[in-house]
Amino acid sequence: MSKPLVAIGFIGTVLDGFSGPDRWQRWRPTVSLHQQDDLIIDRYEILADPKETQQRLVERVREDIGLVSPETTVAVHDMPLEDPWDFGEVYGALHDFAARYDFRPDDEDYLVQMTTGTHVAQICLFLLAESRHLPARLLQLSPPRRGDSGPGDYRTIDLDLSRYDRLAARFSAEREEGTQVLKAGIATRNAAFNALIDQIEAVALRSDAPVLLTGPTGAGKTQLARRIFDLKKTRHRIKGAFVEVNCATLRGDQAMSALFGHRKGAFTGAVADRPGLLKSADGGMLFLDEIGELGLDEQAMMLRAIEERRFLPVGADGEVESDFLLIAGTNRDLVERVREGAFREDLLARLDLWSFRLPGLAERREDIAPNVEFELQRFAARTGERVGFNKEALARFLSFAESGAARWPGNFRDLGAAITRMATLAPSGRIPEDEVRDEIARLQTRWQTGEQGGDDTLLRGVLDDPGEVDLFDRAQLAAVIRVCRASATLSEAGRTLFAASRARRKSSNDADRLRKYLARFGLTFEELGSGGHS
Repeated sequence: MSKPLVAIGFIGTVLDGFSGPDRWQRWRPTVSLHQQDDLIIDRYEILADPKETQQRLVERVREDIGLVSPETTVAVHDMPLEDPWDFGEVYGALHDFAARYDFRPDDEDYLVQMTTGTHVAQICLFLLAESRHLPARLLQLSPPRRGDSGPGDYRTIDLDLSRYDRLAARFSAEREEGTQVLKAGIATRNAAFNALIDQIEAVALRSDAPVLLTGPTGAGKTQLARRIFDLKKTRHRIKGAFVEVNCATLRGDQAMSALFGHRKGAFTGAVADRPGLLKSADGGMLFLDEIGELGLDEQAMMLRAIEERRFLPVGADGEVESDFLLIAGTNRDLVERVREGAFREDLLARLDLWSFRLPGLAERREDIAPNVEFELQRFAARTGERVGFNKEALARFLSFAESGAARWPGNFRDLGAAITRMATLAPSGRIPEDEVRDEIARLQTRWQTGEQGGDDTLLRGVLDDPGEVDLFDRAQLAAVIRVCRASATLSEAGRTLFAASRARRKSSNDADRLRKYLARFGLTFEELGSGGHS
């Protein structure tokens, strides 16, 4: 047995307001509702202003409902409104009505009539139904088509979207599309990584706060930042450009100019105004890669730019504005950097609202196979040549790549380079088993000699061309790298390297001294595969 049906709605001062005998030839929503053959309203709750003119209209509508639907009980609720177009007043009055009304959803079904009342009243009714303050479905009425007679049509809408299979499927597909954008379409299998991407997708679509991406070099921070931008762009949450800067390349006076811009004549060589990267990112997204390498002065200005969207270009008299979204990336332990005095604690607090650590390839070995296919697709896009593995060759490569024998210190960079080498050397578009065997040997030799070989062999693992560095510097750098790899933290390596200076009280910050030394060669402690990293 169906439950009694209760409808709630405003009296329509215009549409319901016809009088005289010809009113029955007019479409009056409140009366027409009760003329529907397949919709029996057991009780109708009229919301009306207690003014005398409305009360006369209410009585006439009540009498007419009694004529067309004598089984319907009509109740009237006074709702005095000084201004029926004032959102705050109307919402407050309806909210109070919903709070005091004795809703019994277990015993009755409810409809909210959305056709009468001001547009403001209709919006407020929708919001209260959506929030379930009114536990009701929405009811829409429409007049008969031109030339037709009768009460017109009606439609009910349930705001519980989970009941709409097609809508639920659409939302599910949109969410899956969003996560696929962030994963570049790669069918990743690692459960922890997939859960991480789900979280990032939710944050990207619901928050414009800064995001901090951490993890080892080569884990894919830059690519993920770009995909977050692409996702926001497709969902119309961002309009401007994607601006990327590697903070490790910003040195000295040029760092301020590059980030915040300068005015003509601000310093020697400033022959024209420069907007700076923050201004270029206005309306878009700024990706600060290796933010842990940013100087303290730049950090202070960056903090203000994030919080107030304002900053002062070098040599300028006034501030400029830039409204940008920020993603920062680092392979450093920023908490350790704060302890060392090399990173501002307040800036870290501002960045750390949404912090996500990307795992290295060795932590996601089940994702190696789909990433191999992805790298082959990238190779085809770059070269126009489609290359694949022989069955035995693929099995041999994955057996090695997914085993503990493969360290992958460079993470996806190592994997991408390996696939590129094999695809380039593949005869007739097929990578054979002997090429896989050679590549495995090449990787093992590189990883082993990078730890145990001579100076030049060691340096070839971290520098593009060791021959461009003086012999004196090569010997010194090789010694520093060996100490770094034997140390758990940057501070520990610094204490070892500068122990004599510390004893003579000539070294105040060993970690910062070592960091600056490595930066001369474009290196970081984390990139060297120290004891603190996998």
